[in-house]
Amino acid sequence: MTAPEPQDRAETDDARRLQGLSTELTARVPQLLEAMRSVGTGLELHATLDRICETAARLVGARYAALGVVGEAGGGLSDFVTFGVDPEVARRIGRRPDGHTGLLGELIRHPEPLRLADLTADPRSAGFPPHHPPMRTFLGVPIRVQGEILGNLYLCEKHDAAEFTDHDQHMVRVLATEAGLAIGNARLYEAARQRERWIDGSVAVTTALLSGAGAEDTEEPTAPDDHGQDHDHDHAGQTNTAVHGDYSHHAHHALTVVAEHARRLADSAAGIVMLPTPEGGLEVVAVSSDTTDVSIGTRVPARSPVVAKLLTGESVHVTDSSTDPRLISPLSARYGPAMMLPLHSDGRVLGVLVTPRAIGARPFTEAERTLATQFASQAALALMMAEAQRDRERIAVFEDRDRIARDLHDLVIQRLYAAGMMLETAQRQSQVPEVRAGVGKAVDELDVTIQEIRTAIFALQQGPAEAPSGLRTRVLREINMAAVPLGFRPTHRFAGAIDSSVGELTGKNLIAALREALSNTFRHARASRIEVTVDANAELPDGTPAVRLSVADDGVGIPEGGRRSGLRNLRRRAESLGGSSEVGPGLAEDGGGTTVIWQAPL
Repeated sequence: MTAPEPQDRAETDDARRLQGLSTELTARVPQLLEAMRSVGTGLELHATLDRICETAARLVGARYAALGVVGEAGGGLSDFVTFGVDPEVARRIGRRPDGHTGLLGELIRHPEPLRLADLTADPRSAGFPPHHPPMRTFLGVPIRVQGEILGNLYLCEKHDAAEFTDHDQHMVRVLATEAGLAIGNARLYEAARQRERWIDGSVAVTTALLSGAGAEDTEEPTAPDDHGQDHDHDHAGQTNTAVHGDYSHHAHHALTVVAEHARRLADSAAGIVMLPTPEGGLEVVAVSSDTTDVSIGTRVPARSPVVAKLLTGESVHVTDSSTDPRLISPLSARYGPAMMLPLHSDGRVLGVLVTPRAIGARPFTEAERTLATQFASQAALALMMAEAQRDRERIAVFEDRDRIARDLHDLVIQRLYAAGMMLETAQRQSQVPEVRAGVGKAVDELDVTIQEIRTAIFALQQGPAEAPSGLRTRVLREINMAAVPLGFRPTHRFAGAIDSSVGELTGKNLIAALREALSNTFRHARASRIEVTVDANAELPDGTPAVRLSVADDGVGIPEGGRRSGLRNLRRRAESLGGSSEVGPGLAEDGGGTTVIWQAPL
């Protein structure tokens, strides 16, 4: 016959003792049975722990109760729940015990029932932290399942200042047996739910990244300032964001998706994604948090001991970020337990995922660490797949733009040329002056149309590296701004690679000159027609390559003795760059109107 297990012998001894109990204790057996039934109700782990605490306290008439769950490594407490302590008092106490010291640590090292009349007088006691309520009587009972220690029940301050009795200890030991079964079942249920949540989270992240949900393909330009102030630098920044920011916008969306899901799944205070910096450190690029403790752009220097590990693909798990000497970032002082997981796939570390919990929160279990590591690997793979997908989409867009540009050049422009030649032939053959003049205007319009199509072709053929200067876009924005007070939209023509060949300083001054010229035309010229030309193929009189801006109108021209401060401003801008500014005849048939010609070297 097999010898009974130690736990079975202990339960048998408890049962024998119960048989000889007093009438008073026998009367409490129904209460014990009801307590056992209550403890076994439900499967949610934390609700189960709370219920065990409250039931144990009521069973023996204790004012306070606590339940410490022993960590998987057995070296301390992974969770600690209380009953009877006011939430405000618990908040002032702050950090929960870790089970390494005092009577809590003693019960972990020696899991046997412990009953004290005055715990403050016991040499094993480590004392109480500030704001802790006074406690004297103490009863501690281990919670076992099949010989494994899952945790300990702690009961303090029996009512009426009485001490805990043998009967109380026996009752709590029986209850602890049922509590162990309840905790074991709740743990299994919680583990299954955790796996399901993390798997669903990985699927959601992959789906979101590959579908591009929430991301925009383009960014609308910001409306210009209503007051017409000189915001050239701001306009340049907006253009850079709209063009250059396409990939950054997609990437930021993808990383934010990862941060949000990781925070929710890990039940952490924040989800943070960091990318490597050129200096070898890490920089925060995406944050999901209810607070502003972490901001985009915060950096962790390369000298931090954890950075090298993370960038080689090794996970780092921290029990308390605020006290861990390896963490030298100012962020660490605000958090407690944390997981730092490299986002690596196919031997490549894309970044780092950090999921910190609040100070005093329970540490991450081994199961949570394993699931989070698998999530990080899946997220990294999804990021790489999303990046490859965006690259394919970009290639498809550029191929389509090349096809459109070829069609415009080979078909549309050639047909317009042919139409223009036929009109010129008809003009020469016509004997009616009005017809000749009308056909001539049509030919001129065709020439302008051909130049605009060539500009469009050049824009279609530009690559991403050529786009950030955005001078063409800023010129068009100024023209659209001027159309509102003018009541009509000036025509425009571009020649040459103005986006790639005109520098930022020259472009900024050109935009200011364009704004000045259009403003003067609106205020003084009373024009019905304005033509704006930007030519990056121009030359200065000495042969230096230059960009030339001309703004021509059919207005009343510059009156004798009129104010010329605007023209002087144009001249100063051009001369400061080594160029020039002058005025000439306008677009009216008799040469009336004004043409402002502003040019500067490239």
